[in-house]
Amino acid sequence: MALEELQAQINLLVSQINNQPEDVHELYELLHQKLNELRSTGQPLPQDLLDLEKRMLEEFPRPKK
Repeated sequence: MALEELQAQINLLVSQINNQPEDVHELYELLHQKLNELRSTGQPLPQDLLDLEKRMLEEFPRPKK
């Protein structure tokens, strides 16, 4: 997936989180997946997205494997 497309998808998810709070857990899961995809490209993540991810993981802890 092109980097620009991935970034656009992340931006859309962040917007949806703000506009659809009733779906926040599902949107957080999708955002986490997209951030991991972005990490795999070697691109640095913006600090605001890292902060959002941290808050997300505090609110919705991922099960330990």
